[in-house]
Amino acid sequence: MYTAPLVNIIRAMNTLARPSAALALLTLASLIFPGCSTTGGAPAEIEPTLIEPEAAPPAVAAAPVADEGSKQEEGEVPLAVAESEQTEKAPKEVVVHGPRTRHDAIHDFVAEAQLQLRDVELKYVLTGKGRSQVLRGRPVAFALWSEKTQEWSIAQVELPRPPIKWKPGGRPLAFRNLTPGIEARHVKGTGAERLMFAFSKNGDPLKVYGRKFPVFDNALIKHKQWSAVAQTAKPIVYLPFTEDTFDPAFVSSGKEFLVATATKALDELRAAKVPSTAFPGELLADVIPPQVITTLAVIEQTDDGDYIEKQVLAFDDVLSQYGLKKEEAFRYSVSSAKALGPMQFTNRKGNGTYALVARRCSGAKIDPIFERGATNLLNAMKAAVCLLDFDLAGMRDDIRVAYRANPEVLGIFPVAAYNGGSRNVTKLYRVLTKKMKVNLDELSRPGVQAAGGSVTCPCVWKTKGTDTLPLSIPKYNNENRWYIEKYQSIVSLFGSEAAFAQPTAGVSE
Repeated sequence: MYTAPLVNIIRAMNTLARPSAALALLTLASLIFPGCSTTGGAPAEIEPTLIEPEAAPPAVAAAPVADEGSKQEEGEVPLAVAESEQTEKAPKEVVVHGPRTRHDAIHDFVAEAQLQLRDVELKYVLTGKGRSQVLRGRPVAFALWSEKTQEWSIAQVELPRPPIKWKPGGRPLAFRNLTPGIEARHVKGTGAERLMFAFSKNGDPLKVYGRKFPVFDNALIKHKQWSAVAQTAKPIVYLPFTEDTFDPAFVSSGKEFLVATATKALDELRAAKVPSTAFPGELLADVIPPQVITTLAVIEQTDDGDYIEKQVLAFDDVLSQYGLKKEEAFRYSVSSAKALGPMQFTNRKGNGTYALVARRCSGAKIDPIFERGATNLLNAMKAAVCLLDFDLAGMRDDIRVAYRANPEVLGIFPVAAYNGGSRNVTKLYRVLTKKMKVNLDELSRPGVQAAGGSVTCPCVWKTKGTDTLPLSIPKYNNENRWYIEKYQSIVSLFGSEAAFAQPTAGVSE
């Protein structure tokens, strides 16, 4: 067991519960128009061998892009991303001056959890001999806090070796519980960004404030060189979203952080006088509204299933991560399609979307190194602005004219392209104009569906006289339809231009 150096007043703060869903919905209503598994095991295996990690070799490029599934079905983080992590620094001693807020207390618990995990060794177990030798699984350690005993403990589990084949709602994730006396239950995710477990001891729930996760070399995994995989593993201390670290103050500060970062990205593009490709004679920074960029940073990390289940509350979870972790938030987000970082860029064999943007938008000075640039939010936002502009340049004239007149509403087209390319734009256009008989200038910001209304979303909104009516989007691409729905649901949160007239202090260079 580990005793905590945190003061009692901070410990007491953490007993506060997350606000109810009803309260959160009421809070957001003024801003937004619209509305497990058991412990696993495995049969006995041959003479396990424990080996210690050594220095890591250069990483390989990300794998080809594919259709995305649930955000919980994660890909492997490129080793170069983990290797570029800043050297750990010991948190400063906590000094309390008067009452502490809950989010201050959470910050302190997370910092203490990092200390608890710093010297924890992850043990990699190899089974078999010679060419038959394999890595049994991926060890992961968690720092847990007991409100009952006011003590820390460390729990370790072992996941199946990568790549993990698991889908939300399917069979439970098989895992080994390596810590006797502590019960473990898989909650969600499989990778560096989202893997989370719940723990308890003798029926007493333990709060999760830290997690140590090993990042592997993707090329070695592909060639099943398991001994080398374990030897070159890079452990990172990185905490996914958990209810224990949620606080409304993080939601607010997360929004402010995204606004400040988007403003800084556009300021840099404007200062560099980067021209728009879609609208010749105009500056790129004047073509893409800042709220579109901030919205993308949220919806790219919001799982469709979570949104369908929780609606706008799902955005709170993402904003809370930005508020708690700032620049580090979603740094390790890798989809099953190998899309990387907060803005989910791909880079097929080093010559994909990210490389294209960096090359064609040279004035923006996009970081040419994919693993570094895609995981830096400021750089990734600038790259996203460039990509949206390129996408708009390839669209029909009537789409571009309508977009320029009403960029926030007609932003559904560039975000559809951002999500799935020009093919989705063509499909969306045909669905709107041919099947739904909607003129582009009739599209509106979301309103409130009348009582007793029967329109099923995902939908778009049409102005008819003084009314704003919802129209259900026919199926053409289920993921893209929900992507558009998420965009419309949250863009109003960032819809005020006044919200972006803020200083950019606090945003990392």
